[in-house]
Amino acid sequence: MAVMVIQEFAVEETDCSTNNYDAVGARLNAKQDPPDGLIVHTAGFTGRGSFRIAEVWESVGDWEAFRDGRLADAVQPVMEADPEAGPPDVYSYELHDVIRT
Repeated sequence: MAVMVIQEFAVEETDCSTNNYDAVGARLNAKQDPPDGLIVHTAGFTGRGSFRIAEVWESVGDWEAFRDGRLADAVQPVMEADPEAGPPDVYSYELHDVIRT
């Protein structure tokens, strides 16, 4: 069953910096080497004091394998360089339906 995973990072409403996101993205190289099970990835500012990453995965297992492997490895040096950047709020839920075009 497909799953939606939401990660939200608290930011100042006037902060539009994507430095940490871009640094993790460069380390992941997901555009050229997509993680197994990833259906779609989106990211952007909510305009309400958070930066949101929303992803759809084929299964919880695919998300957890990515989170505990590639993502953890990519995030660690970025977090060490910016210790004030806290972890995101993360929540997920099974999807009733997914339409692929």
